[in-house]
Amino acid sequence: MNESFSVNREGHLTIGGADTVALAREYGTPLYVMDEGMIRDNCRRYRRAIDEFYGGRGIAAYASKAFSCKEIYRIVQQEGMGVDVVSEGELYTSLLAGFPADKIFFHGNNKSEGELQFAIRQRVGYIVVDNLRELHTLEHLLEREGQEMKILLRVKPGVDAHTHQFIRTGQIDSKFGFALETGEALAAARECAALRRARLVGLHCHIGSQIFEVEPFCLAARRLIGLMGQIRRECGLEMKLLNLGGGFGIKYTEEDDPVPYERFMERVSLAIHEEAAAEGLPVPYVVLEPGRSIVGRAGITLYTVGARKEIPGVRTYLSVDGGMTDNPRYALYQSKYEAIVANRAGEPKTETVTIAGRCCESGDLLAEGAKVQPCSPGDILAVLSTGAYNYSMASNYNRVPRPAVVMVKDGKSRVVVRRESLDDLVRNDL
Repeated sequence: MNESFSVNREGHLTIGGADTVALAREYGTPLYVMDEGMIRDNCRRYRRAIDEFYGGRGIAAYASKAFSCKEIYRIVQQEGMGVDVVSEGELYTSLLAGFPADKIFFHGNNKSEGELQFAIRQRVGYIVVDNLRELHTLEHLLEREGQEMKILLRVKPGVDAHTHQFIRTGQIDSKFGFALETGEALAAARECAALRRARLVGLHCHIGSQIFEVEPFCLAARRLIGLMGQIRRECGLEMKLLNLGGGFGIKYTEEDDPVPYERFMERVSLAIHEEAAAEGLPVPYVVLEPGRSIVGRAGITLYTVGARKEIPGVRTYLSVDGGMTDNPRYALYQSKYEAIVANRAGEPKTETVTIAGRCCESGDLLAEGAKVQPCSPGDILAVLSTGAYNYSMASNYNRVPRPAVVMVKDGKSRVVVRRESLDDLVRNDL
């Protein structure tokens, strides 16, 4: 558990001062619950770390693919952050929430012409260019619209973050960005130097997700600053912005040992200053893109326990009213989670179970070998650290409606995303 949680006098799990059993009764299950206070505190920790260790010359841009809805954009705007978006849908949602376009970074490895045109017309702050086709399409559209736009090149720095192969993105064999070691990134910068409308102002990299080490980020920063120096010497372009992406790990289980944001910023800042001095470059404005580390541990998912199936000598299945439709991460990555029987949170965990989802798939599991309190049908099960990549990756597989999202703060709750209805499921059917 974390500082957001406690156990009240009834023995119930609370989050942000709100009784989770009462939340399940009021709003139904499955239910996503987010602690607004923890989200805001995480935003402030990044901002303070940049102020303390980097002289305030930078910004944290919330990676909204982790959890995207209008309310989260309002919260991170109030906390002085930028955002990164990876689709027209995320961009549209952020703008609809009133987020300032000039603090938006637009990513994506295959942006359509329509998406780029929409971004141009909304005067988005930065386009992170992923390939040459996109670069020249963007220049053509800017010429047609009579506008200019700041761009970053996404670079693969050749850094292998020690994480799941599906979420490593910094090595040469990746669908994202321009390779550093082959000269591809430098060649792209040369093409940028000849453009009139798309103005190269910096470099971007993202080496992976759920990373527990600082050194890969330091190495990526050094390599990108080295490339900045080479681009200045060979192309005459001086870039002032360095975007190191995100990927900072969080604690899902007791074995996880993430680096505190402050220590990360302290060490990366030192690497940036040293390398900039060695290259004779001004220290760049730095951008970080935390997503999971902003919302991951701030969220839980509540389920109602249904069938219990004990197979002697094999395992005990504990079925819940959700599953891979609201959390596909176990099926995708075998992601590990901690679970608590919310209405028995004060009791010791004495049972080992497999938490099974309701979908018609043998692989629809949320955890195997999970330790939980004694559990019976009708109990409320809380799966922890589900604030990132759960709602955002949810689906309607088996025609299951997506759950509601409730935000809690100081014991009070409010719905920020309504539960889907059966009518919502057939809304686009003809």
